[in-house]
Amino acid sequence: MRAIGIILAGGNSNRLKELSAKRAVGAMPIAGSYRAIDFALSNMSNSHIQRVAVLTQYNAWSLNEHLSSSKWWDFGRKQGGLYVFTPTITAESSYWYRGTADSLYQNLHFLKSSHEPYVVIASGDGVYKLDFNKVLEYHIEKKADITVVVKDMVDRSEINRFGVVSMTEEGRVTEIDEKPLETNLSTVSTGIYIIRRRLLIELIEKAAEEDRHDFVRDILVRYKNLKKIYAYKLDTYWSNISTVNSYYKTNMDFLKRETRDYFFKQYPDIYSKVDDLPPAKYNYGANARNSLISSGCIINGTIENSVLFKKIYVGNNSVIKNSIILSNAYIGDNSYIENCIVESGSTIKANSRYVGDGSTKIVIEDSPVY
Repeated sequence: MRAIGIILAGGNSNRLKELSAKRAVGAMPIAGSYRAIDFALSNMSNSHIQRVAVLTQYNAWSLNEHLSSSKWWDFGRKQGGLYVFTPTITAESSYWYRGTADSLYQNLHFLKSSHEPYVVIASGDGVYKLDFNKVLEYHIEKKADITVVVKDMVDRSEINRFGVVSMTEEGRVTEIDEKPLETNLSTVSTGIYIIRRRLLIELIEKAAEEDRHDFVRDILVRYKNLKKIYAYKLDTYWSNISTVNSYYKTNMDFLKRETRDYFFKQYPDIYSKVDDLPPAKYNYGANARNSLISSGCIINGTIENSVLFKKIYVGNNSVIKNSIILSNAYIGDNSYIENCIVESGSTIKANSRYVGDGSTKIVIEDSPVY
């Protein structure tokens, strides 16, 4: 593909509350064995984009560890590769990334040293499948300056956390309203863009000169009447996991057979770093129904409608319902957990009870240090 890829994964989402305290949003676990950034990386790899940069800042170690080898997404090659850029002190700058446009500006060397004519920009917190070649064909066909991938939202309950888009019948964007308090529109930006590389360099340099740092507000919104911005509609599954509710709902979606089949049994595939772990072990008395249980787990209790990540121990007579248990958690005997997200590494003592009433409860119980 005649494009390079950039994944914006530097932000800290306060809306994920305690879940983002020790990991970047792009490193949030999804569907038992994956991380959120795997979807953007896999889509770029499957679209034959050979050079990809991940721009990360907040809790960068969690993503750095996950991206320590590029071979899992087939970027370990002579031509191109996977690059991870964190803010660095230079002669010109000693700032953290002050926004999405600033993160691009601080890594202009990557854009300028590339030779591909186009750039695909994606966020690291989207769960979706997309062939970027089709978006690029649309971009060229429309003679667009910028193409934004959009999605019609059926559920409008959290629409105010997205940029909403209005467009003509031909797909030309006429209005972009970033995170409005109230709106009648239901088409949102997915945070995926295609733009010509030279134009991006020009717009980013101009924004930096004017001390502007946000890609949406300071480039898309400001130039919507000066540049030809078109919208490409995504009509398949897409979810953004930047709030506790959306993160919970997205993981629960993977309990539906059609969602699992779409992502994991239909070409192209979604790839992730593979851990060498034994399969889950179900001891006598264990009972699991409609759940995703990952490798390395030992189950002695009852699991219903839940997602269990890697290396989790569930004690005797314990019951887990409608919950997400993150990696390396220990659930003691006779415990009851319902409508909860249990943080990784938590130790739930025997005879504990945690129930999320009306909303998803986040449970963090640190392991005792001996």
